Amino acid sequence: MKKYLLGIDLGGTFIKGGILNSDGTVVTIKQIPSERELGKEKVSNNIVKLVNELISSTKISLNDCKGLGIGIPGMVDAKTGEVIFANNLNWKNFNIVKYLKEKLDIEIKIGNDANLACLGEYKFGGGKSFENLIFITLGTGVGGGVIIDGKLLEGNMGAGAELGHSVIVCDGRKCTCGRKGCLETYASATALIKSAKEEALKNPESKLNLFEIDGKLPFTLYNEDLSAKKVVDEYINYLACGLINFANIFRPEAILIGGGISNQGDNLIKPLQKILDEEIYAGNAGPKVILKTGCLKNDAGFIGAAALFC
Repeated sequence: MKKYLLGIDLGGTFIKGGILNSDGTVVTIKQIPSERELGKEKVSNNIVKLVNELISSTKISLNDCKGLGIGIPGMVDAKTGEVIFANNLNWKNFNIVKYLKEKLDIEIKIGNDANLACLGEYKFGGGKSFENLIFITLGTGVGGGVIIDGKLLEGNMGAGAELGHSVIVCDGRKCTCGRKGCLETYASATALIKSAKEEALKNPESKLNLFEIDGKLPFTLYNEDLSAKKVVDEYINYLACGLINFANIFRPEAILIGGGISNQGDNLIKPLQKILDEEIYAGNAGPKVILKTGCLKNDAGFIGAAALFC
């Protein structure tokens, strides 16, 4: 009986993969460079290489695995196996499943990477006890995934749940997607760092060192530097605005937050929960939406990809 799951998280810089037991326990993990600059065939061949390395590092054969799931950073058609558009990879209309099936004798499924990270948290992580769940990743951009009644919401041709590109400020900051005021331009780690650097330039006496600013420093200095406090408070208010919108639309049982910023734990979650409880539609008369951090961290992508075969 096949009891293992294979998952790949395809990123612009690295490809990360792992083999899981059917209960989600990770057997082995490996990572290799994507080499995206060499084209889609090279990246696809690197996926094959990583799969073979994962298999050879264990006593598990490819035939022991139920299938291979792949999370891709872009718009994908899960039914046809085609990557419609992936700007970070510079791919358009590429049927990666067809290509890989010529090289790997295993069933293959694909999905958007943020959607699959959400699926991973739902199946094996911090969302296991919820049937209605939203997962938000705060990294270079803002990714999202939605679980409704135990099923992953993918939308038409898998193009749904682009939560980071919901507008929270009309005519606001320009987003890489072409719109203005997207949540991603205010709530990503990139946005937090940009705001902190701008504040440091305005206030040279601040402890925000222009050359050491990352997503952690403003939180670290929160209680001892007014500029850092201002940056963090603004960041949390913008993020809360987006989360409240999602809570009002989907009314999930919980919203999980992942990505590097989630490492701030209660320093992030507690103020967000306070604003959410105060401003959500119907207040405490309606069902509560719990905020918490995801627990799969940087492994959520490949674990969620593998979970396509659960």
